[in-house]
Amino acid sequence: MSITKEDFLFKDRIVKGMTKDGHFKLSVVKTTALVKEARDRHGLSLLATVILGKTLTAAALLASELKKEERIQIRLDGSGPLQYVVAEANSLGEVRGYVGNPSAELAYDDPDVSLSDGISLGVLSLTKVLYNEAEPRTSSIELIAGDVTRDIAHYLAQSEQVPSAVMLDIGITEDGAISEAGGLLLQRLPDAPDGQIDMLQERLASFQPIDQLLSEKLYIDDIMHRSVSPIQVKELGRNPVDFFCRCSRKRFLGALTMLSLEDLKDLEDEGQEIVCHFCNNKEYISTQEIRGLITKAKAQRN
Repeated sequence: MSITKEDFLFKDRIVKGMTKDGHFKLSVVKTTALVKEARDRHGLSLLATVILGKTLTAAALLASELKKEERIQIRLDGSGPLQYVVAEANSLGEVRGYVGNPSAELAYDDPDVSLSDGISLGVLSLTKVLYNEAEPRTSSIELIAGDVTRDIAHYLAQSEQVPSAVMLDIGITEDGAISEAGGLLLQRLPDAPDGQIDMLQERLASFQPIDQLLSEKLYIDDIMHRSVSPIQVKELGRNPVDFFCRCSRKRFLGALTMLSLEDLKDLEDEGQEIVCHFCNNKEYISTQEIRGLITKAKAQRN
């Protein structure tokens, strides 16, 4: 099936830029197809779709600062019905994630209930896997609101000491479908004048939601320039963004080789279905394959 120029321009992707005065860097991402695929893969409720969608969008934005296959993982562990949310991304635009309770919902007819109750109180952990570090680096903070947008901004200010403005927006139609999804990240650079980030944060607090701008057929480039106008921005780079998982049958078999000989023998007569948490792909490992693993495990003992 052919794709039109307009369809191509509106595919999920991220654009990165810097203000021409060198005071701020910013990224804008469209994640509509990404969020829809996450919903379909995991059979997500509306609540789970919105909160995982925002976390996936945040991961894509934060990973855009990494090198190639370096990756970042965001994990929210809370007391709300979703239990936990995990999103992982690299700078190549490969994003994946899952939630603890995909079918969780809230009592929306209760006037005291808000979206943040899906996660509620808990901990946000952010892990980076970097080329020049032997072990992953993890930082954690207490959730201040159970709101992904506010908690990510709070993390950046507290743990990484980077004043930032964050927008993460998932548009929902009247029938509960996803209209558009995307986000924006603005971060102060060291030489920015005092007070300028406060002005931009205040401006973005009343900026039109990203999903609405996308619904109005604005390109992510237009959104990037409009967000800090009249300050001018130069583009630094762009790349596609997709829900992408590197799980495979070979990796599943590799995971089974980590089991003890005794554990493998317990599976010998039944085979084993293995499910990837991140993408919900399933692989059935036959009894014959497990017996092959047992033979190898015995040979290694000898």
